[in-house]
Amino acid sequence: MSEGCRFIRAEKADFTVVLLCKAMKTARSTYYAWVAGAEAREARWRADQALAHQITVIHIASRRNYGVPRVTAELRRQGRPVNHKRVARVMRENGIAGNGWRTGRRSLAKADTKAATSPDLIGRDFTADRPGTKTVGDITYIPTAGGWLYLASWLDLATREIIG
Repeated sequence: MSEGCRFIRAEKADFTVVLLCKAMKTARSTYYAWVAGAEAREARWRADQALAHQITVIHIASRRNYGVPRVTAELRRQGRPVNHKRVARVMRENGIAGNGWRTGRRSLAKADTKAATSPDLIGRDFTADRPGTKTVGDITYIPTAGGWLYLASWLDLATREIIG
């Protein structure tokens, strides 16, 4: 809607507002409300620029790690009450993003801390002279839309081929 109002404002020197509003299929009250709100929009834009500067300072001080929740918390700690949605919008508009990588990995199963460790049967020697003498296996899971799929494979160390 604001594009139409900008067009009407640009062309009102040549045509009447009534004619331009009819051509743009916009109510006159909409255009005049847009004109009346121009000062408020300008003030909000200036406030967003000041907030963007503060967010940038906090983001750089965090070594570019902080995302929306931490930046919002830091702004509130500094005495600036601000909504997290506004912080998210200003960060998005200015291309500021936190580091989204998690430091730890999560497993599907809890490890049994009382269980004995598995013995190293091949002695960390991953070479073999003849096929079929040394095989190693692994199991992994693959996330899909239908749930987790599990992939188990056996590798022959002599030929480096998947045999099962």
